[in-house]
Formats: sequence, structure tokens, C-alpha cells
Amino acid sequence: MKIAGSKVLSFTALIIIVFNSIGIAQVTSSKSSNDTRTSEIARAEDSVNLVLAESGKAFKEGLVAYIDNRRSEAGSKFNKSVEVFLYSTLNIQKDQRLQGCYNQLIETVYRIEFPSETQMPQVRNLAMTCGWTIEAALSDGVTRLARPVSNVTPFDTIVAAGPKPSGPNVGFNNQQFEPSPLDELSRLQLTPDEEQVDNNPVAQQQYQYIQQAVANKSLGFSFQVHPMIQQFINYYRGRGRTTMEVGLYRSGMFMRMARRIFREEGVPENVAWLGQVESAWKPSALSSAAASGLWQFIPGTGSRYGLQRTAQVDERNSFDEATRASARYLKFLANRYGGNWELGMAAYNCGEGNVDRAIRRAGVANFWLAYPYLPQETRNYVPNILATILIANNPNQYGFGHIRPAPPLVYDRIRVPASVSLNLLAQASDTSVQYLRYLNPHLRTNTTPPVPYVVNVPAGKANDVVALFRRIPASQVNNTNLANSSAGETWQTIANRTGVTVSELMAANPGMTTPKGKVFVPVAGNKVNATSYTRPTSQPSAAVSSNIRVVKAKAGETVAKVAERYGANPTEVAKFNGLLPNSVLFAGREIKLPTR
Repeated sequence: MKIAGSKVLSFTALIIIVFNSIGIAQVTSSKSSNDTRTSEIARAEDSVNLVLAESGKAFKEGLVAYIDNRRSEAGSKFNKSVEVFLYSTLNIQKDQRLQGCYNQLIETVYRIEFPSETQMPQVRNLAMTCGWTIEAALSDGVTRLARPVSNVTPFDTIVAAGPKPSGPNVGFNNQQFEPSPLDELSRLQLTPDEEQVDNNPVAQQQYQYIQQAVANKSLGFSFQVHPMIQQFINYYRGRGRTTMEVGLYRSGMFMRMARRIFREEGVPENVAWLGQVESAWKPSALSSAAASGLWQFIPGTGSRYGLQRTAQVDERNSFDEATRASARYLKFLANRYGGNWELGMAAYNCGEGNVDRAIRRAGVANFWLAYPYLPQETRNYVPNILATILIANNPNQYGFGHIRPAPPLVYDRIRVPASVSLNLLAQASDTSVQYLRYLNPHLRTNTTPPVPYVVNVPAGKANDVVALFRRIPASQVNNTNLANSSAGETWQTIANRTGVTVSELMAANPGMTTPKGKVFVPVAGNKVNATSYTRPTSQPSAAVSSNIRVVKAKAGETVAKVAERYGANPTEVAKFNGLLPNSVLFAGREIKLPTR
């Protein structure tokens, strides 16, 4: 250093100068650092405020549309309010304001879409959490309209096709629902005749059979014999006969699949009969508590076990995914209570917390001793399932031998590209959109999610559909129809009946000199309104930077195509936007490009 090299200064003076220099440098450095940090914090706050403001604007517009009975538009606005969070580059989970607002927004939109008397949408609380200004009249109006149909009559449920449902006003799109048998079960009261076991010779004989079945462990798991199980058998042999007959018939469609999945997950196969009590084997069953699907998952539990609930899908209504989630949840509950399946079933119905409290009050982990402390629905629920298992395993014994279960519902499972129209998928699999919706009750619209996704197609069609999609460029998936060509047909005859020129047909079918089988027919524009409702798997931790360029995609472009058009790295752009490089985009979709 220059100071150390000066021989005219004394050692003491040298020390003073050095320390003064260090002190000045530290002050300057600290001040510069503080200024930089303050500037960064201010930019981050501005970014958070902008996200909240844009989301609030879209949400309020959704409320207005909902009040005006424009349900489809309301759904789009609510989706947009969520997209503002998902399309930002902010880390939602690391900012308390964003996290609280986002989580409550998701819950509120769900409560508006799927109304429940016991869990109404809390619009005012959401507004307070997010710092939004929403008029009291608007929030109160939404609450009134969100009540079940029996209590309000402002408008009818909007359904794309088919008869008007008898349940509550649900859904912004065209996913249809029907009442869950759980609602009736919660109100069921056995009659004195049904409760009679000791003085009923038939019931007494059947009760002895229950004791033998449990002692022999022929059902695959153990449970405690109790007269109430026979009482529910009495119910099903009398006024509940039709319910049991319908359930046994419909079980044929799903029990083979359910047994396989329960076996794979290490759960006794007979426990799968829980599905009959939960939904009567109706994938579209929806309860007043917003439980949905074959296995009646509420939103929170479904999410815990990997069931997606987005603008495009509600996997609680799926076949395979929901069944596997149910098996895993039941196994978790049984393990929680030391292998006691009665307590596990009880917790499946009313939650672990209620069962834990009942056990504490009873002083022992035994369902029948904890019985008085459980909710009324759960008291009916467990013996109802055990009665159903016994009847299903020996229908002749209980007078149901004449029921022939429906044939198993068979289908193939394939992975399709992002945002595929069900119309195209139906053409590829030689079926109708309606049947595809029947095989995929978890799809909420006529478009698959904006990421590659597994769907069910008619049995025996998997290879044909996969082969067709391999021939379609990713950017043209949603700009293409299919046409069946007949023997001897020419490109000109197909052009005549499709309204597409010969040159366009040949360009869409490279390498095919003459029409053969299914041929691609290009269509103008992209008619798919894809909505990404999936959180990015890897979100940047930094606040929004000014080094971002926002561009708009053209119809049918992929993320990779947009990136290449602007000389950016496709992988980086896809990751930056929470998408895949081959995700197909609709016209006008904004894509953020990181700049150097």
C-alpha cells in the first residue's frame, strides 16, 4: 500500500490513517449496500402489489359476471385471477402476502363453483387478506347465489348438454354432477323392525354367519362383530333393497379395477366396497360437503394424495387416480390406528381429528367403544360398509343372488400432448366426445390440460391413437381435424367434402401420395382456449426484474417455437414460464423471455 510505503510518517500516524481509511470505506460500502437493498425491496414490493392488484381486478370482474348469471365468463375471470399469480415470476410461497392471498383465492373460487350450505365462500375475508376493495353488496350477493338450489332460485345451473341436475348449482364449465348417497346416509335412522336381531330368526341366523366369517378371516381383514352390522343388513333386505341392488349392479363396472389397485397398495380388497357406500359407484357424485367422485374426496384430502384440481381437471372424479389415492389414504389411516380398519374407515368419513377425540373420550382405540362420541353419519357409515361387504361376498345368503353385476368398464390409457381437443381425440379413437367424457369424468372441459396428460380411450384404440398423434406436429395438434378416407378416394374428393384445398391436404399428410385410412384435415386458427392452472415446478426466487421481455404467441405455436423466433433458449423459456418446451399455446398467450 502507498500508506505503508511512506517513511516520513510515524508508526502511530500510520495506524490512525489506516483505521480511518477502513472506517470510511466501511461507511461508504454500508451506505451503498443499504441503498441497493432498499431499491431491491421497493421493486419487490411494487411487483407484489402489481400481482395483487391485477388478480383482484379479474376476481371482481368474475364476481360481477357470476351475479349476472354469466357463469362461463365468471369461470374465465376467476381463472385469470389465479393465472396472475402463476404467470408471475414471483415465488408465491416465500412471500406471506402472496401465499395467503393465493391460498384463500383458490378456496374461495372453489366454494363459489361448488356451493355447500356448511362452507360458504368467504369473499369479504379474501378481500381483507389480499387488500382488495369489494363492495359489501357484491360479496353478499355472491353468498346468496352460492347457496344450494333449494334455498335460492335466481338462476338455473348451466350445463353444456343433458337434463338439468337436481343438486346444487355447480361448475362454471360443463362437468356434470349428481347427488352423493352420503347425504342420505347422514340422515338415515333405522326403524325398530330393522334394529331387531334377537327375536328375528332370519336375522339371528345371518348374525351367526357374520360371526363365522369374521372368525374364519375369510374377508381378508378382521373386525368386531356387532348387532348394528346385522341391523344394516336388515335395512338392505327391506326398504334399502333398491339401493343395494343398484350398488351391486354398478359395482361390476369398477370393482375389478378397484380390487387390483387396492391389492397393489397393500389394502384388503374387500375394503374397496367402501366405494359403494361413498358414491354408489358414481364417479360424478357430489356431496353437500363438496366431497366428489367414486371415493368422495374433499378438496384438501384429495390434494394431499396427489389429485389435481385445476381449471381443466378435477381428479377426484377420475377412475384410476382417485382409486389409488383412496387406497393409500385408507392404508395410512389403518396404520395410524394400529391396523384397526373400523377406525380407519371412520376417519375416512369424518377425519382423523374427530376419531382421535372420540378415542380419547372412550379411553381405548375401539370403534364400538368410541361410537357414542363420533358424528352421527360416521356411526352409520362403518356398520353400513361392513354390512355391504358381507352382502357383496355372499349375495345368495341375503337374497341378492339374482343381481348380475354390470360388465367391467374397460378402456385404454394413453398420454396425449398438451391441450388436445376431445373432438380430435374422439375422431382418432372412432368414438364420440360424449363417450370420452364418460370415460374421463375428471375432465372439466372438452380440452385436455396444457401439459402432456394421461386420458382414457375406448379399449383397443390406444395404438391407433398414439400412432396418429405421432404423425401430427406438436404445433398443429389443435389446428387439425381427421377425416376417414374410403377405398379409391382421391385428395380431390376429400377436398370437396372438407372445404380444404388439395395442396393443403397433401401438406398436412406428408408422404401419403393417396388417401389411406384417417387423414389430417388442417383447420384455420386455433379454437382452443387453453388455460394453464398449474404452478411452475421451479419458480425463480428473485423479484420481477426489468430484464424481461413479454411477447405474444401465435395460434398453435409451442414454447420452443416462440423461443427460437426470438433467439432464446427453449428450455430456459419453458422453465421461466412454468411450461414444457412442447406446450402448445393459444393465440395471444403472453410468454416471458428472460433477457441478458
